[in-house]
Amino acid sequence: MNAAPGIYEGTANAVAAVMLLLEFGMLRQALVRDQVRLYAAQSALLSVLAVVIAADRNLPDLYALAALSAALKVVAVPLVMRRLLGGPAREDAPGIAGSYTLSPATAVLACIGLAAFGFFTIGGLRAFEGSGVLSIAAAMLFVAFGLMIVRRDVASQAIGFFSLENAISLAALVVAAGLPLILETAFLFDLLVAVVVFGMLMRAHHARAESLSTADLTRLRG
Repeated sequence: MNAAPGIYEGTANAVAAVMLLLEFGMLRQALVRDQVRLYAAQSALLSVLAVVIAADRNLPDLYALAALSAALKVVAVPLVMRRLLGGPAREDAPGIAGSYTLSPATAVLACIGLAAFGFFTIGGLRAFEGSGVLSIAAAMLFVAFGLMIVRRDVASQAIGFFSLENAISLAALVVAAGLPLILETAFLFDLLVAVVVFGMLMRAHHARAESLSTADLTRLRG
């Protein structure tokens, strides 16, 4: 008979499960501003998990990482995205409401299949501590890829990429929480670069097409 999970393991599994549900929420939301809110909530949970791991394993560096992560992902990135989307005065502007390459129901069903594939594939590997959270992180990773594929607007694809980084950070926290702080903050630096690149892309695409939709980019095929 398996022993009941400890407080740390139970908390980590619960936080990871809620993060996965928020990922599906981003996939289902029609408006990008709602996706941004869900991304901020998902990032806040990631910071909470970092604090829990820091307390459980006596890793004070993780407190600094949690603070940096919260400042960047919960505050800075959502603020930048809202400014790029034009703020409340432009919530009904063209390109703000995302479109799908598949119907919403089909997209959700497809991503459920991807999540199940990632969860059970990684769940079969028992080589790592916290394999349950690692399995959920793999499911998040596949759903984030699905979000980037099925949505036809640059902003939603950016949110998908940012949440993909959350999935990688979740896996890193569980598998390699004891890494030096400089290596752990490398993920945040990569996210900062991605925000700058996506910001430039969104501005350039909106200036050229007066929309954030990528549907017309199929005309560029040779």
